[in-house]
Amino acid sequence: MDRTQLGGGAMTGTGEAVMFWILACVAVPSALALLFARKAVHAAIGMVLTMIVVGVMYLLQEAPFLGIVHVFVYTGAVMMLFLFVVMLVGVDHSSSLVETIKGQRVLSALLSLAILALLVGAVGRITYVGDPNLTDVNADPGNVEGLAHLIFGRYIWLFEITAALLTVAALGAMVFAHRQRILAKPTQKEWMEKRFRDGKHLAGLPAPGVYARHNAVDTPALLPDGSISELSVSRVLVARDQVTNPTVYTEDARINESRLSEDSTESLGRLGSTSTPEGRQE
Repeated sequence: MDRTQLGGGAMTGTGEAVMFWILACVAVPSALALLFARKAVHAAIGMVLTMIVVGVMYLLQEAPFLGIVHVFVYTGAVMMLFLFVVMLVGVDHSSSLVETIKGQRVLSALLSLAILALLVGAVGRITYVGDPNLTDVNADPGNVEGLAHLIFGRYIWLFEITAALLTVAALGAMVFAHRQRILAKPTQKEWMEKRFRDGKHLAGLPAPGVYARHNAVDTPALLPDGSISELSVSRVLVARDQVTNPTVYTEDARINESRLSEDSTESLGRLGSTSTPEGRQE
């Protein structure tokens, strides 16, 4: 089914509409994951999936060059750079819990609603005449040549200013993220001497996951009385509320102990039933 006319406007074909709704059902949850994911890596994965879906939508709109470049630039270069920054610098949510500018969250919510209303109003006023497509754009000299003419011709100054702003933003992020150590980093010997002087943790901090029967850094160690050792997990995981509750492992241990006691009782019962009063086996 090709494009049809309805009331002077253009209607999208059936196949294109079906693909749009399928991709929209993938893009919207991915975008929401970008906003509400607690882990930065999960947010990056949601962003990558959203960018791929947007690139496929460009391909459906007869813009292959824009779609492919969108996937290469945003999904390949920008998101990989983001992941490298996360791995090198790290993410600590303890500082994000402090609101440095009072009322910034309320202002951000109001500004987001205003931008959303402006976007909905702008999209709602769009009208189509005839059958809009990219046939004329993709004609000679072609889509790539036309885009290059606009970028390096009519909008050359906007393009250069945008590039300069991105460069300044990248340099500013590097300056703000850089931390210059005032004192030398303590060595292992100095840490050991400090522990012995203070008389605390002479054997070192408890390792996570060892006493909790699970080999993971987000699983706290268990003390001899069964309580959780708060010193065994990172403060970053505590700030993110990503510490695993080891109750399930202690419950498994209790179940295993009860089963062992039951098996030992049954074994003693069978031995008693098969032995004679003189203590000899039948």
